[in-house]
Amino acid sequence: MLNIIKAHKQAVIFLTAAALLAAVYAVFIYNPATANSPSGQKEAAAAADESSPVVKLETENEPVLPATESEAQKISMPDNLKEGMEHPFVARLQERLMELGFMENDEPTLYYGPVTASAIKTYQRQNNLIQDGVAGQETLAALFSQEAKYYAVSLGISGEDVKRIQNRLYELGYLTKKEEVNGDFNESTQKAVMKLQELNQLSIDGKVGRQTINLLYSEEVKPDYLAYGEKNDVVLAAQNRLKSLGYLTTAPDGNYGNDTVMAVKQFQSRNDLVVDGFLGPSTRIALEQGEATPNGIVLGEQGESVKRIQELLNKYGYLSSSNATGYFGEITEQAVKKFQADNGLKADGSVGVKTLSLLTGDKGIKAGTGSRPGTSDGGKSSGGNTVNGNIKALIDVAASKVGSKYVWGSKGPSSFDCSGFVYWSLNQVGVRQSYLTSSGWKSMGKYKRISNYDDIKPGDIVVEKGHMGIAAEGGKVIDASSGNGKVVYRQRSDWWRNNFIVAWRIFE
Repeated sequence: MLNIIKAHKQAVIFLTAAALLAAVYAVFIYNPATANSPSGQKEAAAAADESSPVVKLETENEPVLPATESEAQKISMPDNLKEGMEHPFVARLQERLMELGFMENDEPTLYYGPVTASAIKTYQRQNNLIQDGVAGQETLAALFSQEAKYYAVSLGISGEDVKRIQNRLYELGYLTKKEEVNGDFNESTQKAVMKLQELNQLSIDGKVGRQTINLLYSEEVKPDYLAYGEKNDVVLAAQNRLKSLGYLTTAPDGNYGNDTVMAVKQFQSRNDLVVDGFLGPSTRIALEQGEATPNGIVLGEQGESVKRIQELLNKYGYLSSSNATGYFGEITEQAVKKFQADNGLKADGSVGVKTLSLLTGDKGIKAGTGSRPGTSDGGKSSGGNTVNGNIKALIDVAASKVGSKYVWGSKGPSSFDCSGFVYWSLNQVGVRQSYLTSSGWKSMGKYKRISNYDDIKPGDIVVEKGHMGIAAEGGKVIDASSGNGKVVYRQRSDWWRNNFIVAWRIFE
């Protein structure tokens, strides 16, 4: 036998190789994975319940859900999804809209509400589809295709989303007239976008895409108007007005320094403006109006403005330097009342225009040598107005807006997006926080950073990937939800843990 094998060595090798190839081929053909072949899919489809329509997840050219095809093939849905419906597939639909920038990121829901319908309309507009807000087969095929484009607007497009972008351009000084905020992406809007891109070192194309839309609400955005470091007569005029309204605590000199930034922020906060410290068009117009709200700092507030007042009270002998904590507690209030009484003012404990005018001037009466302030406010006051009281106040204020409409870009008081809701709530309890998107809150820095999700406490600002909310008791959160289309008070699910970036502790 050995001699025969040696004599026909080449033939034996050939036959052995052929046998091995046949075995491999048989394993491949009869493997259960054939269920994924076209014939296997047809057999599976034939076994499905005909009364429950199944979404066709493939077109002739490309898969509708290339990233999750095997999972999505199991999802059944109506032929059309429209406003008012609830369905498991809506969560996947919202998730895709969020991925592409048509909805603000949030925990997906099963509810196809007005926010989802509006996002679908915007997507349909961008893709030259009928703008009916209905997620039909044609819209779904385009939305889930590999070629689906990220949200973008450019010359000639109109809509509420365009108006929102124009409003931010106006706030930043790139659009100079309020009437230019009209929802039409015209040449003036295009020029404003190009200037924004130029000053912020982006590619200049006049279109608002992913990079530009993210820049608009970031802390890094460079405005096109008066800001820190400038010195001119326009700044001087603004300072004089801020001084007359009780916001500026130093002498006007035309120099846009830290005191002016602080005064502008306080003014913006009191007058329902975006708190960014810049003298943009909307702030300058509000300053010039006769009905501009004057300053008035009261018990429970905190910030640099409070600290400056405490330093002035210390200068006149009404408050010890150890109480200059930046928190307006009962000790500071008593010091203010004593100063007011000694100087012939109404002793109400609030720092308004008249009180601030005397504090910042040189005509105020100093306290007697026997007038010693008490112990430190220490970031809280007695009699119930403690830090815990501030946390409760924040949660109560936030909870009072449950059910309010969600509107992307809105900052209250009747409608909100997620960052606008946090901004409004904090300012209502005396925390003078500027408006930032969730992206800007990633590196806030001025509050205590909470990096561990399990360390979140009530009152903390919880920052997620593209979303944020206010932590409440019992593992709950209050947030303006795009998926729900309103402000909700809900339990934090695994979505919050999985998308967690950081939390910030405002009150200790």
